[in-house]
Amino acid sequence: MFVSSCLSHDFQPDSVIGTTAPQLPTMSSSSFAPTSLGGLLPPYKSETSSDYSSQTESSTVLMPVIRPPTPAPSPRPTSPTASVISLASSIAPQLALVPFQAVLNQFLSFGPMTRQEYLAALLAQCSSRELFFISTRIAPLLKRDILTDLPIELSLHILSFVDHPRTLARIACVSRKWHALAQDEQAWRGVARAYHFDPTLHGPCEPDADDNDTTGAVHSPIPHVLASPRHVRPLRTIQPGQSAQALFKYAWSTLVNWKRGGRCLRAHRIPVLDPDSGVVTSVALDADWLVAGLANHRIHVFSTHTGSLVRTLVGHELGVWAVDLISRGGALDPAHPRPPPYDVSGTTTNGSGVPQVMEGPALLLHNRAPAGAQVLDPQGLDHLLPPSKRAALALDAQYPPTVRTSKQENGHDHDESARSDVACATRGWGQPGALVVSGGCDKDVRVWDVRTGLTLYVLRGHTSTVRCLKVIHNRPIAVSGSRDGTLRVWDVQRGRMLYILTGHAGSVRSLDVCGSRVVSGSYDGTCRLWDVDTGECLQVFRGHFNQIYAVAFDGKIVASGGLDTTVRVWDAHTGHCTAMLHGHTALVCSLQLTSHTLVTGGADGRVLAFALPDLRVHTRIAAHDSSVTSLQFDEQFLVTGGNDGRVRLFDVGSGAYIRDVTAPSETVWKVVFRREVCAIMCRRAGKTTVEIWSFRPLEERGQRLRIAGS
Repeated sequence: MFVSSCLSHDFQPDSVIGTTAPQLPTMSSSSFAPTSLGGLLPPYKSETSSDYSSQTESSTVLMPVIRPPTPAPSPRPTSPTASVISLASSIAPQLALVPFQAVLNQFLSFGPMTRQEYLAALLAQCSSRELFFISTRIAPLLKRDILTDLPIELSLHILSFVDHPRTLARIACVSRKWHALAQDEQAWRGVARAYHFDPTLHGPCEPDADDNDTTGAVHSPIPHVLASPRHVRPLRTIQPGQSAQALFKYAWSTLVNWKRGGRCLRAHRIPVLDPDSGVVTSVALDADWLVAGLANHRIHVFSTHTGSLVRTLVGHELGVWAVDLISRGGALDPAHPRPPPYDVSGTTTNGSGVPQVMEGPALLLHNRAPAGAQVLDPQGLDHLLPPSKRAALALDAQYPPTVRTSKQENGHDHDESARSDVACATRGWGQPGALVVSGGCDKDVRVWDVRTGLTLYVLRGHTSTVRCLKVIHNRPIAVSGSRDGTLRVWDVQRGRMLYILTGHAGSVRSLDVCGSRVVSGSYDGTCRLWDVDTGECLQVFRGHFNQIYAVAFDGKIVASGGLDTTVRVWDAHTGHCTAMLHGHTALVCSLQLTSHTLVTGGADGRVLAFALPDLRVHTRIAAHDSSVTSLQFDEQFLVTGGNDGRVRLFDVGSGAYIRDVTAPSETVWKVVFRREVCAIMCRRAGKTTVEIWSFRPLEERGQRLRIAGS
């Protein structure tokens, strides 16, 4: 080497002094090397060719370029055992000579332990980048699709524990197999049960064939604060045979619309002569119709699908104080026999046993017994009806298959389906169209056909204002309470009075029915329990110190509230008072009772919710600045209306305020709602206003209904 040769020559430092540096040939950095890391190169003698006469040396000092020390390399994975290293060292020389397929075949021929040692040795020789590549290839292979690997029954059982729609929606996005599992009907039915969605109640309903008829309709301008779109898109129709998922989406979207705001289908300003005659005194609502009774002796019928005014029922001579709506369809209650054959003695028949009656507008008045008399007429007025009116009452039709009730199956009347509807709508007995039963200050009870607007019967007997009225589910039986202190039981299909229930010493202010029993509350401070099949008084509940304004009955317990600011709970079987509830400071005017909750509203603006059966207060709401005039709740929401002109929406579980349903008005008389529609009767700008709000979901073109969080 060059350095060795330089070091082998004798070095004379004095001979270099004063000499000039000769021209040396170009040398590369590889021609010399340092003797030490920190020292300088020693002078060296240059050997040239024969052209040079003498040997010269350069005085120039050359500095080597030395690289800085690098950090120590990262430690590599060490072999777990010495045997692995020896195995790797024995195999490595052969890999360069053996093709890849031969190596793979040899690896496959190893035993389990040898394969593990082979892989460990191979991984020990891999860099970080290679290890990362290996991990990305191994991770998907280690994943297991548990829902796919399990039997279909177990997979669906796991999905049955999902109780939120967003979770099911995310499951459907994982893979095609998971998407197929998420479409299971039972899974969506379970989520629907968790949110108290009943497809028969919360799903879309088929509109009545006559709901677009606007005969006699008078539409008033819509207030600017409630203006609705001029062209409303058609409703998203769901056929009864569609999946539970589609029905759930419909119900979920309806729920979200309640929280975020619906749309006002129509706001009607009803013309009245004076403000007092425009007061809405009573209201009833079902899936097709909204019926409102006014103090000006008129009854207005609106379509819940379009919001239009369809009928105005004119016949009462004075103000209307009570209405009940009998929905179309239904089935006759099998626990009670079919009405007896018609008594057609003394009439001319057409050979089929049905009397021949000419069509005409004649009103059938039940005036054979004087007012207040105890003599009952067993015949009725049905044999005087023309064929069109007989068809409206299903007098000659074959009844559809009857429905089984809890009373028939369990011997009890306190089934949920047997309770009266808080919206004053009653399930029919199989008649083709809806009917309205009304009572008012003219002392008459009238039966109306909604489709034609004609009066079917005028039932007379009360001697004072008919203040309250209820119809029993799946039976043509109506019970009316009057200021004359009596209750009367009517057969509204045949137009006859069945019983007169006497015992109250004051005006009968409120009624509630469950099955074949009815509870009445009176200004005499007592409540009474009656059997409408026998006319017998079963219990008398005494304890209030003042007038009773509201009662509620679920078949087992009776709740009553009145002017003494207390709410009393009674045992319907023993007649004993089981609890006296305090909390209101003024008249208790509104009650609603379910199997697990009792909600009360008072003139002090408060709303109290009591949990059953322990009757502890779980919610106190300062709902209004004035009296609570209307109150209704379901599994999700509590809606209240007050004299302060506001309609407010609360969460029924927590009592948290959600929003105002509509803009403030002067006063609110009545509020009634179902899952898809809400009706508000109020005074706005000095005029009677009926607002019909819809919360049905609309599907825009090209946009799917999303399962969004509330």
